[in-house]
Amino acid sequence: MGSAASDMGMTITEKILALASGRQRVSAGDVVVAKVDRVMMHDVGAPGVWDVFQELKSRGVDVSRLFNPGMIWMTEDHFVPPPDPKSAENVRLMEQMADMYGIKEYYRFGLGTYGVCHTLAYEEALVLPGQVYVGTDSHTVTSGALGAFATGMGHTDVAYILLNGKNWFRVPETILFRLNGRLRDGVMGKDVILRILGDIGADGANYMAMEFAGDGVRAMPLEDRMTVTNMTVEAGAKNGIMAPDEQVIEYYREKGKSGFPALSSDGDAEYRDVHDYDLGRLEPMVAKPHSPANAAELSEVEGLEVDEAYLGSCTGGKYYDMVQAARILRKANRKAKTRFVVVPSTTNVYRRMLREGLLDVFLDAGAVVGPPTCGACIGGHMGVLGPDEVAVSSTNRNFPGRMGHRTSKVYLASPATVAASALEGRITDPRRILGGGN
Repeated sequence: MGSAASDMGMTITEKILALASGRQRVSAGDVVVAKVDRVMMHDVGAPGVWDVFQELKSRGVDVSRLFNPGMIWMTEDHFVPPPDPKSAENVRLMEQMADMYGIKEYYRFGLGTYGVCHTLAYEEALVLPGQVYVGTDSHTVTSGALGAFATGMGHTDVAYILLNGKNWFRVPETILFRLNGRLRDGVMGKDVILRILGDIGADGANYMAMEFAGDGVRAMPLEDRMTVTNMTVEAGAKNGIMAPDEQVIEYYREKGKSGFPALSSDGDAEYRDVHDYDLGRLEPMVAKPHSPANAAELSEVEGLEVDEAYLGSCTGGKYYDMVQAARILRKANRKAKTRFVVVPSTTNVYRRMLREGLLDVFLDAGAVVGPPTCGACIGGHMGVLGPDEVAVSSTNRNFPGRMGHRTSKVYLASPATVAASALEGRITDPRRILGGGN
């Protein structure tokens, strides 16, 4: 970069990577070796990391000790409870890794608190603002909503980090999305990110940071913000990020966490591009098969019959998601007209739904309510689709075969839209039930 660029301010992503690499400043395109603060492994990623360890061991590398077992946390979430022997074997392997390496933060199904890794990271305050956080899951970007540099990495990179506590990163360019105004009733964070994905495309942010700012962000609940950053990887982004505001700081204060750097971008930071959105004008959205970026306003497909409505996953199984869906059901006070599957993303969500009567709302509507798992989102179990079936789903991917048979079709939508569609048996604008007008 030239001298002019070196005088400019930094984005929040650049500030975090500068801090982690011991540098005063970095710029987009720089390659840095940065300290990693937190690492997450789940039952899909941990076995792959174990395989890399065995390969390194065969080459004479000492893999008997990790750099710092305290930086790692693990959860069983994708294929749990195990639907087949291979999944059960993976869980056993995780148990062995935890014992062998002294990993204490381990959330196991059937043994108390556990759930979908990205929701659990939030609920248990496992990742702090300003930290560098990597995980064996592409949607690790979710934690960027809390002000962390969060990204998914492959097994080899994660294995290296576990042994050395650091890794190299190319500092990404940043695209700024200014979100202004407030979402109307029945419109959620899922609609925001689907609108953006539709505008910039599935490769619109390849290896870039997608930063979100504006009063529209501050008006959104934290869990809805997480849905926005979660799906930045669907545009190819390295990370999605929001500067921590008072809502974030207060959240961590309640969790007994403080002393972290609440970084934000400088006013003269350099951006690759800037996009402005008026959230007050945003319509409910869907992503048609077979890409999250194949987005359209819901009205384009309204009335399309569905065989299943799926409410769950890291973009649809959080407590806020359940509350918004339950509002629709309570308002209508009748049973669903199609198969309705509801999966809270963690045991914390499940317990709160039970305590506050939300489970009854879903059961009264005829839904089957399952235990926390990523199962159906990845076509593993708990709601897999058959040939030519059509689903409206609060999950984050709708690639061919993602939720079951390759000829099935998945329409991604907000939890509110999923609930409204379950009631009608066809894709339905939630505002028709809420009575807000559309």
